[in-house]
Amino acid sequence: MILPQSFYNRPTLTVARELLGARLVRILDGVKLAGIISETEAYIGETDLACHAKAGLTKRTAPMYGEAGHAFVYFTYGNHWMLNAVTEREGFPAAVLIRAIQPIEGIAVMMEKRGGRDTLGPGKLTQALGITKDENQIRLTEANSRLWIEAGHFIPNKNVTITPRVGLNKTPEPWLSKPWRFLVKDYVIASRTLAKQSPTK
Repeated sequence: MILPQSFYNRPTLTVARELLGARLVRILDGVKLAGIISETEAYIGETDLACHAKAGLTKRTAPMYGEAGHAFVYFTYGNHWMLNAVTEREGFPAAVLIRAIQPIEGIAVMMEKRGGRDTLGPGKLTQALGITKDENQIRLTEANSRLWIEAGHFIPNKNVTITPRVGLNKTPEPWLSKPWRFLVKDYVIASRTLAKQSPTK
């Protein structure tokens, strides 16, 4: 079942936690690629100084102000695309960054695009799935699109690690240490193993 808009139209921290175990699905050149989401981060509002919305409403941040359930894809560090799911009410900028997946379908294609390397990182998973600016603002709630998120497996709290967000550089406190990153350890281990064992061609 594809996750409906109502799933995303909730507090961002709740969405970030409950996206763990969900299936991220991509149709690329007629091939279905899919992975289980194993790491997320929450970014909430203009007051969150780690969030792009700290700059207010701009051409780049506009998707974050839109309806919940859309993708927000942006370019960073000069060579990485980042995939986010927009959350909460329209007009309030918030989103969940999808940081890692465990490949489960179309593995050979993903590993070829990654040169046999893992998908543990937001730029790595978008490379594996061929996600670029063309997917910015696409609805993640529609099956007829080329990118969506399905309900997956429930991950119990005992298997979830919550930490501060990573890669925030000079973000000041308290935003630097907000425990808004959610990680499933077992899935990370499985993904690393999978990357080593999967064919690159």
